[in-house]
Amino acid sequence: MRSSRTALAVALLGVALAGCVDTTKRPGGGEEPGPAEIVDAWTSCAEAAPRAGEVISVPTTQTPAPVGPEPKIGRIDPAFTPVAVVLCGREIRPRTNGGQEQTATERRADDIAALLAALRLPDQRADGEIACTLDMVIPPWLALVDEQGRWMRPYLPTDSCRKPRAEVSAALAGLQWKTVDTRTVGQVESAAAEAAGCAQRWSDMVWVETRHGRPGPPVPAVPPAAGPLRLCVYQVPPSQQGGDKPAGDFVYGGPLPAERQAGVLRGLSNRRAVIDCATPASRFAVLRPLDGTAGPERYVELDGCLRFLVTSPSGAAQLGQGDDALAKLLGPV
Repeated sequence: MRSSRTALAVALLGVALAGCVDTTKRPGGGEEPGPAEIVDAWTSCAEAAPRAGEVISVPTTQTPAPVGPEPKIGRIDPAFTPVAVVLCGREIRPRTNGGQEQTATERRADDIAALLAALRLPDQRADGEIACTLDMVIPPWLALVDEQGRWMRPYLPTDSCRKPRAEVSAALAGLQWKTVDTRTVGQVESAAAEAAGCAQRWSDMVWVETRHGRPGPPVPAVPPAAGPLRLCVYQVPPSQQGGDKPAGDFVYGGPLPAERQAGVLRGLSNRRAVIDCATPASRFAVLRPLDGTAGPERYVELDGCLRFLVTSPSGAAQLGQGDDALAKLLGPV
């Protein structure tokens, strides 16, 4: 189906940040890349590019495959005659029983005349001032393969904004891709996290903020008004505890019962002095508006120093001191 081919190409010429315009002078300089390095025999994406197109780092118990230096990207050598293109990438897919997983894919296309013509185009040069969007385009991981099974990484000609030329994107969108291999890389979101409305992983911002000494004075004594809240609790693995930005994995969560929420908000409005403590928490809770709207985020250490942090949408952060009673109110829902 044409639409699926187009979506694939657009997704893999990924846009990481968009919406702004940069009006600057773009020099027309830059050396023309030389011929690409030719590698003897193509094997697979799993071996040649095990991390190509990585969407997000996912926890795994497998030992990662060693990644050697990639061959030099460059222009197509006149002595090299490609007959196929291989595309290595990653996708996030729903799991059968709920949640999401990240998969590595290998796709191949054989009718590549239009793509080769686009790859042989020169870079476009700009003279003077031009308007460029500030989106970051992530080029796909491509390999051209010849009849002998040799392969090379092609250079993608760029436009005057130093992004892949439109002809390259159009040629990729027009290819008939065949899936050669698909393998699961790891879980992105568990069924339990999805059902609770929580992210699978979250950072312990109490530790982050206190480690860098940024929080403001203790929170006000008057309990802040709040609509219904969602509770998400995370377990920090020992390897992450005490790091610069420890990340926890989802344990439990869901809508916080109203009667417990009232007690939690009272606990978060106390004026106790924050104790001098440097014990990393192994568990922490995150409280956010249930409807997903912007609002204060509340982080509570469930062990260790039992501190809490209230952050506003503007970026202001206020530190407070919790206790065992507050931690108990944030137990499983």
